[in-house]
Amino acid sequence: MIAQLTGRIAVKEISSVVLDVGGVGYRLSVPFSVSENLASPNETVTLYTHLVVREDELTLYGFLNQDELKVFEMLIGVNGVGPKVALSLLSASRADELAQAIANRELSSLTRTPGVGPKLAQRLILELADKMAELSLEVRVAALTGKPDLSKAQRDDVVEALVNLGYSRADARRAADIAISNLPVSEDHAAVIRAALNWLTAGK
Repeated sequence: MIAQLTGRIAVKEISSVVLDVGGVGYRLSVPFSVSENLASPNETVTLYTHLVVREDELTLYGFLNQDELKVFEMLIGVNGVGPKVALSLLSASRADELAQAIANRELSSLTRTPGVGPKLAQRLILELADKMAELSLEVRVAALTGKPDLSKAQRDDVVEALVNLGYSRADARRAADIAISNLPVSEDHAAVIRAALNWLTAGK
């Protein structure tokens, strides 16, 4: 499977790009959020890819980072969501914004995308809310500067501790995210649990 491609941008369009990789041109379908951030033609770029194999065609989809790729792959794993709908969702919102909208069960945000009606939006939320909440937390924690450098296992411990106290997993992840973002770098995960509890008991 083709996991990523690095090459010169030969052609750039709104919904696709052609990469010249060693003299071979690969056409990749991309969301608008990717094409608008790509370098100018003839510049070199690396795109993370997903290959869709069908009887009559092979289609490569390209993304600027692993998080965009993860969100795309989660979306197309939902019944009724094909690559075109997934690209439309990622064109309407950045990957982190889309993940947060699904995690927060924002039905109206999803239905603004063409091709996504209330039933499909509800299915996305039902199947992906917890997964997107976890991904959103990981992305936001990784982006923090000067915050507790908790490993994924430690963050999971924080979430599990809150779940064991009776909170929903979605609320536990959200509380952990907020607590981590507000703590100094010296604090450990026990402090994160206390801060998360303070946020939850304060009525959010």
